Amino acid sequence: MEAVNSLGRRKTAVARVVLSEGSGVITVNGRESADYFPVTIQQFKLQQPFALTETVGKYDVTATVDGGGITGQVEAVRLGIARALVKIDAEHKPKLKAEELMTRDPRAVERKKFGRKKARKRYQFSKR
Repeated sequence: MEAVNSLGRRKTAVARVVLSEGSGVITVNGRESADYFPVTIQQFKLQQPFALTETVGKYDVTATVDGGGITGQVEAVRLGIARALVKIDAEHKPKLKAEELMTRDPRAVERKKFGRKKARKRYQFSKR
């Protein structure tokens, strides 16, 4: 099997994921995933697509992530891994889709409007 490329996005984070056969090593921006994403919940999110498809330890992941914060980057990599697994075997799609791992989360920060402090917050109104 040759390497499978896929893309994952979340908020402003963009992850380019390369999936290849191996022993289950996940590398993010040239670092071990446990170093890059130290929180346990983040580690769980990275392993979630493999656990659902029962492919834990079968593939090596090399991800390049840019932009956004840590949580957005984790979820971008997770989407990239899920898309790559579906490219390898289309039978994984129903399992991943049931857990909502195949849909890109469209929520992003709303832009600031002019005449306001933030996107919706207004300056204090003074009647007199």
